[in-house]
Amino acid sequence: MKFEDLGLDEKILKALTEAGYDTPTPIQAEAIPEALKGRDVLGIAQTGTGKTASFTIPLIHRLAQGRAKARMPRSVVLAPTRELAAQVSESFEAYGKYHKLTMALLIGGVSFADQDAKLARGVDVLIATPGRLIDHFERGKLLLSGVQVMVVDEADRMLDMGFIPDIEKIFNLTPFTRQTLFFSATMPPEIQRITDQFLSAPARVEVAKQSTTAENITQRVVHLPSGNDSLKRATLRKLINDTDVKNGIIFCNRKKNVDIVATSLQKHKLDARPIHGDLPQAYRTETLQKFRDGEIRLLIASDVAARGLDIPDVSHVFNFDVPVNAEDYVHRIGRTGRAGRSGHAYMLVCPSDDKAFAAVLKTTGLEKIEAVEMGDFFEGEQAGGGKSRNTRPSRKDSAEKKRDDQPPAKESRSRPRREKDEPVVGLGDHVPAFLLRDAS
Repeated sequence: MKFEDLGLDEKILKALTEAGYDTPTPIQAEAIPEALKGRDVLGIAQTGTGKTASFTIPLIHRLAQGRAKARMPRSVVLAPTRELAAQVSESFEAYGKYHKLTMALLIGGVSFADQDAKLARGVDVLIATPGRLIDHFERGKLLLSGVQVMVVDEADRMLDMGFIPDIEKIFNLTPFTRQTLFFSATMPPEIQRITDQFLSAPARVEVAKQSTTAENITQRVVHLPSGNDSLKRATLRKLINDTDVKNGIIFCNRKKNVDIVATSLQKHKLDARPIHGDLPQAYRTETLQKFRDGEIRLLIASDVAARGLDIPDVSHVFNFDVPVNAEDYVHRIGRTGRAGRSGHAYMLVCPSDDKAFAAVLKTTGLEKIEAVEMGDFFEGEQAGGGKSRNTRPSRKDSAEKKRDDQPPAKESRSRPRREKDEPVVGLGDHVPAFLLRDAS
């Protein structure tokens, strides 16, 4: 099947050809025709399968006719993160380059005034994170009564980030006659409840088993003998240096670790840069662009970058930490092996990660993941300079050692009461008279 077989507008087909696309992915081939019919669509597919084009293309086709009114967008696309929202806007620009559609991007870290100015002129497509959209609405700068199409992208990530109440509020502000396109990689119960409530007889498009990993990604795990942070960083560096890493994304569970790992790699002359939610938006945008352009080899990220980011041709993904949410493992390693390319994923597992690692295996349906043997390296690191704050003895151990180093405690000095005629011992030949008095 070709894109031209889907009945798309000639201008869209021209833009797709110039972008180098002529054959739709499985989810695009199934979702786009249903969306063009005006039906609600519930799309379920693992990351990297082309979900973004599954809703941007039919949305451009539908909005080709008509005109936006001031502060009343004709369509709304909700995304969980600024980066994903920005990527969606890039897709609209690429596929809609021959249409005169207006677009506004409402995300944090950008001036309210600039966004308000675009809304005042009227936009066909409004791409936003839930929080910033509600901020504009509550300030009276936005009306949602004219929305014809509502899109929710990466819905399960919305759930993880606590956006479900905001999504429900936004749905209730839009007309019940709207068309809804709802996309998610997984379908936990809370997401199922939302789709049952706000989608009307949707066409369900599911092209892969939920929470499965792509077969073209080689997965490996490194079992560490301890959770020593210095040892983990040394292991990561060895993997990078011993593996043919064209470029890679390194995922950490905490923002603090992102900065620490990035600094460590930079100290060892590796081209790395951090990205997480606490960094300024301009810095995050610049970092991603440099990574795409090949100016940065290693990107150290929190899960803000785990889903939806279309960074083509990433050769490796490293899980410095086992993800707390097992489903995040699927999305993390989905940054590599995109568009049919081969990819490689590594995960560092400490003894304390056994429960989280078991959850990853259960969620992905894998019986095991191939282990990388690094025994000699671990022995060398632990015997050599691989020391860190985590190797210091605990207070309890220090206290026990201190007690062991001390001489045995002296026997108690308490003595039974002296009898009346019993001589006094230990005071020399002279005994004070008051000690010889009868105490009874």
